[in-house]
Amino acid sequence: MNRELLRCEVIRVYKALYHLGKEYPKGSLWFHNKLKAAFWRNRHETDPEKIKALIAKGDFIIKELETLYYLRKYRTLRQRYYE
Repeated sequence: MNRELLRCEVIRVYKALYHLGKEYPKGSLWFHNKLKAAFWRNRHETDPEKIKALIAKGDFIIKELETLYYLRKYRTLRQRYYE
């Protein structure tokens, strides 16, 4: 991948995580501060393989957050209607 494609992927991951952070249990401000700090720590990374690994880690976190939210909503619905 060239630099511009990697940059687009990083921005995609950041936007997805930022959007998912709006519903985070500890609060969106806490999540957004942690997200910004994590991306800021790796801002000088230039190795394409390392950047790809960081993007893969970000995609994994996106999937984990989606699962967390799904389970939270499922548990809430289950409590309301089945117990």
